[in-house]
Amino acid sequence: MKLERSHHVVHGDHLITRSPGLVVYVTCGDPNLTTSRRVILSAIDAGADVIELGVPFSDPLADGPVIQRASERALRVGTSLADVLKLAHEIRHERPGAGLVIFSYLNPVIRFGMERFASEARAAGVDGVLLTDMTIEEADDYRRLMQAHGLSTIFLAAPTSPDARLKKIAEASQGFVYAVSRTGITGTHQQADLKGETMRLVRRIKKFTKLPVAVGFGISTAEHFREVGRFADAAVVGSAIVKMIEENPGQEAEAVGVFIRQLRHGVI
Repeated sequence: MKLERSHHVVHGDHLITRSPGLVVYVTCGDPNLTTSRRVILSAIDAGADVIELGVPFSDPLADGPVIQRASERALRVGTSLADVLKLAHEIRHERPGAGLVIFSYLNPVIRFGMERFASEARAAGVDGVLLTDMTIEEADDYRRLMQAHGLSTIFLAAPTSPDARLKKIAEASQGFVYAVSRTGITGTHQQADLKGETMRLVRRIKKFTKLPVAVGFGISTAEHFREVGRFADAAVVGSAIVKMIEENPGQEAEAVGVFIRQLRHGVI
């Protein structure tokens, strides 16, 4: 099914419509919301297909030091889930064709109110939601609520998951399935086994779904992007983007735009 938007809500199954697609993660509010907005617009214009709008959280256990520092900076300036939803609305207005996914831990959403979150995310033009610590076994009510508001539910699939669990994850996912390239935390410091374990994981997932499969964790170079594109539908780049923001104060949007164009054209 093609991507179809009605009142800025995706009613199709796919958020990734070209191969290889590029999913870019940004910690919203790092170093401030104005900069995040500029970075996200630059990323879309440079070739990002989907933006994961990261909600800063005080205890990001699944993230490495780069994203942990970004969350700390964002929280220091008071960034909240409400701010992220407002930012999503602004991005949707300015770049109506981009895929927008709220990427969060469960705690901020529970504190905000799950029903309120679903309603406001839809109103903001968000396409989907990925709650990194929402397990498939506990997701029935969450899935029903998100789907009632036209929001795709995206789940993580790990190399250690048996086929029976991958099947449940694939059946519960909409938009795309996020394949974790390795166990452990996010970051560019650990090399994923893209030609071995990750490729096998993607092939296992594809036995159970026709959705696009995006590979994330440790994807940081044009070589990684090309390699992932040989067997998956998209690559997720997160820590490398966040690090680019951290290392280029005052020039964050420009640096991210250059980096994404280089990824797309294979020159880094």
